[in-house]
Order: sequence, then C-alpha cells, then structure tokens
Amino acid sequence: MPPTRTPDTMNVTIKHGGKTYPVDVDVTAPVPAFKDSIYKVTGVPAGHAEGYPQGATTCGGGELTNKDDADLSKMGLKPVIGNAGPLPEAPKEQIVFVEDMDDSELAMATRSPPGLINLGNTCYLNSTLQALRTIPQLQTTLESATPPAGPEGRLTTSMKNLFNGMNSTTDAVPPAGLITALRTLAPQFAEQDHGHYAQQDADEAWTALISALRACLPGSTPNGSFIDEWMAIQLTKKMSCPEAPEEPASFSTEKVLKLECNITINTNFLMSGIRDSLDQQVEKNSPTLNRTVPYNVESRMSRLPQYLAIHMVRFYWRRDIQKKAKIMRKVKYPLQLDVTDIMTEELREKVLPINTAVKNILKVRDDRAKIAKRGLGKKKAADEDEKTEDQIRAEEHAEVEKLVKESGVEADVGSNPTAMYELCDDKVSIVPASKIQSMDGGGEDSVAYILLYRRAMAEDTAVGQNVEFSDTSMQIRGG
Repeated sequence: MPPTRTPDTMNVTIKHGGKTYPVDVDVTAPVPAFKDSIYKVTGVPAGHAEGYPQGATTCGGGELTNKDDADLSKMGLKPVIGNAGPLPEAPKEQIVFVEDMDDSELAMATRSPPGLINLGNTCYLNSTLQALRTIPQLQTTLESATPPAGPEGRLTTSMKNLFNGMNSTTDAVPPAGLITALRTLAPQFAEQDHGHYAQQDADEAWTALISALRACLPGSTPNGSFIDEWMAIQLTKKMSCPEAPEEPASFSTEKVLKLECNITINTNFLMSGIRDSLDQQVEKNSPTLNRTVPYNVESRMSRLPQYLAIHMVRFYWRRDIQKKAKIMRKVKYPLQLDVTDIMTEELREKVLPINTAVKNILKVRDDRAKIAKRGLGKKKAADEDEKTEDQIRAEEHAEVEKLVKESGVEADVGSNPTAMYELCDDKVSIVPASKIQSMDGGGEDSVAYILLYRRAMAEDTAVGQNVEFSDTSMQIRGG
C-alpha cells in the first residue's frame, strides 16, 4: 500500500549511483527523518554521505555537521554521493524475551529459587529442605551419588530427585516423594492429629535428613562422609574438679553436627546462648576426694566446618500440658558471626591474624560502598572492588546461607547484602535483608530456629580453619 500523502508531504527524487529514487518527504519532520528515508532507498548511512539538502547539512571528514534542526520546506536537493554501506544484519543469536521463555529457561535466566508446596503441615520440612538446598556441594554430591537400598537410601534419592526438579522450574514443587520416604524412615512424622498430619519439629526433621545424608553420601576420602567433611564440628572437652584443683584435668574430643543455643531468662545474644551450652556442670566420683562432686565441663571448637548449623533451643517439654512450649524470648543474632571466643587456644592463635585481616578488608569495602552510594568515585570503587573480592576469596570469611524459622518460612540472604528471598512454602518474595534480623523472637511472629552459617571459601591450606562466619540462613518451625 503506498504511503498516505498529506499537504505537508512532497515528492523528491534522490540520485545515487546513476539511479534515481522517488522519496516522499514530510517537510514538517526533522532532518534526521529525511536522512533515514535516504538510507532506506540508497543504503548510504548518514555518516558516509557527502550531499544532503542545500543549507541543511554538509559533510566534514565523514561526519555530518550539527544542523539537524533545519527547515526542509525551504531547501532544495543535491545529489547524494557516497558508498552504500552493508545492510543491517540480523542478530547472530536470537533474542528471547522473558515472556516467551518456558519455566526451565526462566529459572536459568532469573535464578530465583522455586517454592515448595505445603502438603498438609509440612512447612517445617519445606523450610529445612530450602536451607539444605543452599549448599552447592550437597547438590553436586547428590547428583553423582548412588544411594544404597533401604529407608535412608530412599530418602537420599528422593532429595536428589526433588532438587533436580527444583533446578529446572520456577513453579512451586510438591515434595511428595521425600515426605513419604521420611515418614517411612521416621514414623513420628506420620503422626496425625484430628484426622490430619500433625505439625512437627523442624529441628527433628533437620536431624533426620542430616543423619540419612551422613550414612549415604561419601566424602572425598575413603570411608569418609560428605556431612562429616563439610558440616562436622570437633569439640575438645576439658573436665576439671573445682573442689580438687590439684586433680589433673581430663581431655576428650567429640564430633557434633550442630551447636545449640540455650535460651534462658538471661540470654539476649546468640553467642551467650552458645557458650551456655558449651559450659556445663556434671557430677561424678572424684578419685582425689573419694566422693561424688561437681565437675566443670568446658567444650571449645578445635575444628570448624565449612557450614556451621546452630539450633536455637526454643521449645521445651511441659509436663503439665504434655506438650512442647515455645520460648518467646528475644535473642539477637548477627549476619557475621565471629566464633573466636568458643575456639580452643591453639586454634585461636592460628586464625586470629586471618580474622583481623578479613575485618580490615570488609571495613574498606564498606567504606567504599558508602562513597559509591553518595555518587562519588564510582569508577575508582569499581576498579578496586575486583581486587578486594579476590583478596576476600583468599581470606577466611563466611556467609550465612539459610535461616529456618519457627513459622515455616525460610529466608535466603545469598550474595546480595541488601535483599534476600523469603520462601514461605510456595510463596517466594524478595524482602529487605534487614528483615532477617527482625526474626529474633519476642512475640508470636516468625522466629529464627536453625541458623546455617557458611564460610565464603574453602579452608586455607596453611591454617586449615576459618574464623568468621557470615550471612545467615534461617529455618522455621510450624505451618
């Protein structure tokens, strides 16, 4: 269909390469529109042309002078002289828009985690699974593992299949196979209340899952375990008798898979609750006094894992009502957890210099971020940022992966310090990172229940340990 002619449209003839081309020009349009019309019929880009409407523009050194605001209605025409440039080529790779992507492509493009469908009071399990899924080494090991037969093997295989399914979609996934395997392995999770599956404890679900993975997933050494390699904590215990100071203290070691944060009327901070759980008193017979006396048992970490799990002990058994009761007390926890106070003296001497260096690096990064936020020195900050990140990867620093909250919500800090994903069963939301620290108790709202802290990189070959953990992952109980 020929273009619509208006009183402001005039027909002009363009001469190029011995040929003439009729062009309809709107004289009320700007000069760049006329240049575009010439390009369409001759293939000569504006930068290659040496003749345009007289008085409108001339060419100097292959580039047009800046008089695109000229009036076309008052100009004549001159021949267009120049070489036709190549016609625009189609993109080598097809452009795919977000709305045209399927679930698998969208999941890969956005990397947003999918939710898990609540199958009836299974939020305690959903948040626990989301926390475990943030451990990339676990997913890699599951992918290549061939779990043995038996209930623990079936549970491990179900987790492998579930994580594979979650990696290829953005839609919420039902953990049906895994909950069936869990109830077969641990029948208490099949208990019912008034005809429905009963609510369960997320810490008990965590323990059952970790136990199955520990039995089924091999480590990098013969007869080794993946869980022991990445999540085990070695405690050195010192037992002494305060009533008989002359009696030599005894020492022993114990391997545990999580730390406990005991919560009492005096507990206000995470580390104080952990210290309470590590410093205990027991009664035993003293060979020196020849009677039963109190002994102090002081436990300290002599080996730190890559992933440090901490259980906030918020539930206790009430005999009068024959049920678990929740401890509401507010207990604050940091996103970066310095654990030097609960390490053995030997380990502390090795890692303290590294911890100091890491803190200095992080302080420099924070100061630079404040400058960038004010719009000053952005390029300098960006140039320095790459070097600083390399330094950080060479130092010992950790990020908190997941929080399992008491209400069944799981929150993921990830690598973004200002925002995080909140996964409440099948609902996935991005919320401010500050919200992660607001789940510290004090009311009926969601409260942190299991903290999973992650070291930022592998163990230092010279030291073999990390000092500081950061960026929490939190799990929640409930539904």
